[in-house]
Amino acid sequence: MLIGIDPLLTADLLHALRAMGHGDSIAVVDANFPAATCARRLIVLPGTTSGQMLRAILGVLPIDDFVAEPLRTMQVVGDPAAVPPAVAEFRRIAAAAGIGAARIGGRDRHEFYADSRDGFAIVQTGDRRRYANILITKGVIAAGD
Repeated sequence: MLIGIDPLLTADLLHALRAMGHGDSIAVVDANFPAATCARRLIVLPGTTSGQMLRAILGVLPIDDFVAEPLRTMQVVGDPAAVPPAVAEFRRIAAAAGIGAARIGGRDRHEFYADSRDGFAIVQTGDRRRYANILITKGVIAAGD
């Protein structure tokens, strides 16, 4: 355990977050996501939900200011405007972290899979809710911050 660090942030996850560079993305995904197929680096945390992991990660990871949508969720197949409960939770967590709704985009399922494959790592949670998947793009910490 570390002081001031959410205990959900395991050593493997902290290592991945620290090793990521500006513009790299990490996916936080649900239990149904094909994580082993898509991941370059896979961190499995089955006792967590995607919302819990998003909250913990946003507590330590700077978010990219150079892209319009540093957070991206998976859209509902056949109804891209729908807002599943997990996505509504992601929006509340992002808002609490100072990230406005306009900075959260959506991707269709196959785009989300492709973006996850291109990402730095995937964190697979035990979340059984549908569409409990989000990509987070890392930003920078400026000198003096």
